[in-house]
Amino acid sequence: MAEKLTGSDVQKLLADPSGENRASAAHKIARQFGEGGLTDKERSIAEDIFSLMVKDVEMQVRAALSSNLKDVPGLSNDLAKTLASDLSDEVALPMLQYSNALTDADLVEIVRSQNASRTKAVAERPAVSRQVSDAIVTHGDEDSVVALVSNTGAEISETSLNKVVDKYGDVPRIQEPLVQRPTLPVGIAEKLVARVADHLKDYLVQHHELSDEMATDLILQSRERATLTLNRAGSSGSAEELVRQLKENRRLTPSIVLRALCVGDLDFFEQSLSVLSGVPINNARILIHDEGELGLRSLYQKAGMPVALLPAYRTALDMVVKAEMEQSDEDPQHRMRRLLERVLTEHEEIIDEFGADTVDYLLTKLNRLGQASKAA
Repeated sequence: MAEKLTGSDVQKLLADPSGENRASAAHKIARQFGEGGLTDKERSIAEDIFSLMVKDVEMQVRAALSSNLKDVPGLSNDLAKTLASDLSDEVALPMLQYSNALTDADLVEIVRSQNASRTKAVAERPAVSRQVSDAIVTHGDEDSVVALVSNTGAEISETSLNKVVDKYGDVPRIQEPLVQRPTLPVGIAEKLVARVADHLKDYLVQHHELSDEMATDLILQSRERATLTLNRAGSSGSAEELVRQLKENRRLTPSIVLRALCVGDLDFFEQSLSVLSGVPINNARILIHDEGELGLRSLYQKAGMPVALLPAYRTALDMVVKAEMEQSDEDPQHRMRRLLERVLTEHEEIIDEFGADTVDYLLTKLNRLGQASKAA
């Protein structure tokens, strides 16, 4: 419990009204006020004392008030504004960062008119409204914007997020907390894709909504970094982690699994069926590569995959496995092109099950590979 102002404190203050003694008195009165043990009359007297102390010429007196009143409920708005507008940052910053006695209008005015350190303090408040966030993005400096996008208690409008991406989208210290915000509008996430590093792209696809085509491209890029297509030298652990995260965020769709297999990512396919079915990966691989038809079929159905597309998955799987067993010197992109051609020509049911988007995606991938082969 805080020290209380006593009669001896008052006598000491009367005998020696130094800045140090006034600051000590301010500290004790403010602490008692904050603890809520005062009567209504005592609170009124304390507020009258505060009204005098906020004008004290000694900064340490005003700082003692601010430090002890910053998170006190029921503090008057006038007193909070006076302390928050103090010429000294040591006095103003605690109020700006914590006091609920300040309204959004107060905070917006402070952001518009005062220095960068104060804007940053506002950005670090436990809760920041959209109105205040808009003002910080418009008037604040880079440090303030970093603090704002790093603050999970800040509500930031899509308009302001667009401004942040446009102005600071290439700044790593803003990219990372922005990508890692709990939620991002689809448009913002997709704008960031072209500007952030690979590990942040992985985070975007695993945690935020993206168009199906962009999500697939990012997933395949991520997998290609870990294991070259049609090459099992990659890390299965990285595939498992990605697959589980996608499932958790409801992004592990049959369409994405098919697209990944059609460009040769066997590891991703195996991990997907394992995670979706709840069958351990070693057992899943045994079933997938069983020489008969029942192993893959039973695992595929247990994973909840579309029954009509089992033949398309089987065709792609057979070609990927055959390519791995041959271990030829054929260019991986050429092998991938052959795989796509066969799956698309032999299995019209893909468009019936998934629609034109998946076929268009695979055709686009096929055309790109063809252009790459010609260029080579």
